[in-house]
Amino acid sequence: MAFDHDVIIVGSGFGGSVSALRLTEKGYSVAVMEAGDRFGPDDFPRTNWNLRRFLFAPKVGLRGIQRLTLLDDILVLGGAGVGGGSLVYANTLYEPHHAFFVDPTWASMTDWESELAPWYPLARRMLGVTDSPGDTPADDVLRAIGRHFGVEDTFRPTPVGVYLGAPGMTVPDPYFGGVGPARAGCISCGGCMVGCRHNAKNTLDRNYLYLAERAGATVHPEHEVTDVERLAAGGFRVTTERPGAWIRSRRRTFDVDQVILSAGALGTTRLLLRLAARGRLPGLSDRVGHRVLTNSEALLGATALDSEVDYSQGLAITSSIHPRPDTHIEPVRYPRGSSLMGLLATILVDGGGRIPRQLRFLGAALRHPVVFVRSFSLKNWAERTVILLVMQSRDNSLRVFLKGRRLTSEQGHGPPNPTYIPEANEAARAAAVAMDGFAGSAVNEVLLDVPTTAHILGGANIGPDPARGVIDGYHRVYGVPGLHVVDGAAIGANLGVNPSLTITAMAERALSKWPNKGAVDNRPGLGEAYAPVEAVAPVRPVVAPAVLGVDPWG
Repeated sequence: MAFDHDVIIVGSGFGGSVSALRLTEKGYSVAVMEAGDRFGPDDFPRTNWNLRRFLFAPKVGLRGIQRLTLLDDILVLGGAGVGGGSLVYANTLYEPHHAFFVDPTWASMTDWESELAPWYPLARRMLGVTDSPGDTPADDVLRAIGRHFGVEDTFRPTPVGVYLGAPGMTVPDPYFGGVGPARAGCISCGGCMVGCRHNAKNTLDRNYLYLAERAGATVHPEHEVTDVERLAAGGFRVTTERPGAWIRSRRRTFDVDQVILSAGALGTTRLLLRLAARGRLPGLSDRVGHRVLTNSEALLGATALDSEVDYSQGLAITSSIHPRPDTHIEPVRYPRGSSLMGLLATILVDGGGRIPRQLRFLGAALRHPVVFVRSFSLKNWAERTVILLVMQSRDNSLRVFLKGRRLTSEQGHGPPNPTYIPEANEAARAAAVAMDGFAGSAVNEVLLDVPTTAHILGGANIGPDPARGVIDGYHRVYGVPGLHVVDGAAIGANLGVNPSLTITAMAERALSKWPNKGAVDNRPGLGEAYAPVEAVAPVRPVVAPAVLGVDPWG
């Protein structure tokens, strides 16, 4: 039968953008379906108080870049728009620790550290990784936290995907030999997570997606995939609608040979669960929704009592420390005037123990009424606050499932997912001392015992067989030939660091194993035991390896 495209990719984040470029280079006809809008530098809001351009809640007319999803056990921050999470993330691109590669969920299949080793340098080159420059007031606070824990020697600048050239000077993109949009240098305004208005952030629409479209891939903004149906003659029928539309849903259908799900861990898992509930994907593993990971994460911080020091200066994240080998802390900021997230902030209260956290919160408010009242002040909140992002590589997870049409969660494999991290609260108190302020947490943590994560992972993880995973070592969905998962949903272990670089490297590796269009596929058959195969060089590379300085295809 005739297909509209060889491959449809659902989502344009780190997995989807890599897939779009690499498959286009291999001769496939590729279309990318993105639920969010397309953004240029002038389209981003000046502050996150512009809800229409910052938050993504299309049913109420908000079509920005930041998703908020509240499950029973976690509040999830995600991205939307052409470029996915790269539009709203903090540019932070770390490699994980050794423990990630040898996690029992997938370690029996192959030596993952060796298999992924060639693809991290390529991912760093494509994303333009460099170390964050200089010191900021927030870095001084992090050093104080390091001294408190006795680990100041672990302080290091953050590897970031930002062009640090001369601010305000527009030059050809330096990463691809002049192939790419013109760029201007970073001005250290702190606006990375509101959307870079200075064209300095290396978002995916300025590297992978830009090059994919240049090579012939088609990107469809405001096309939310609502159905994927297997066709009797082979292939799939993909249905899209304009997200949030009350009328004129603009429903479209596309017949394609293969589908790659790259809608982010939560989006991909939600779509797979809905398709399974409708009976669309017979043969799909019943492990979908298991091993959903929060990166064992907490978001909290400290707020100064006055505005003498501006903590909003610099990139969104500029440094990190390790108070313990499995615990990673970074200072995070929003730009001047972007105090929206202060609506979620309140005083810090510990969890655990027999006394309900809500009662502890009430007791803390009564004991410290002045601090409690000041915690509601949004005046100069972004300038006065250092948010602390605390991540751990510990083994804990959630299970995500549908309850009617609603996505919900419960505790999953391993120890319970932490509702609070003692080291995080200790760090916040140390920050408050350094800033002459008070420690804070999120309302959802202290009132609901529900922590926050910006790095939801898993739900359709790699495993050696359908009883232990949803996809195989080549990211093919067990039991559903032609369907693939290439995004954070494939990850089955907490990394303890920001996952974007790893998602990119895993996508590069997975797509490197695809054959060029019409060529023999050397990968083992779907359902067969995993066996490594050589990478396949693309027939029409958009950027020559000599320009990249990296050639993992040999």
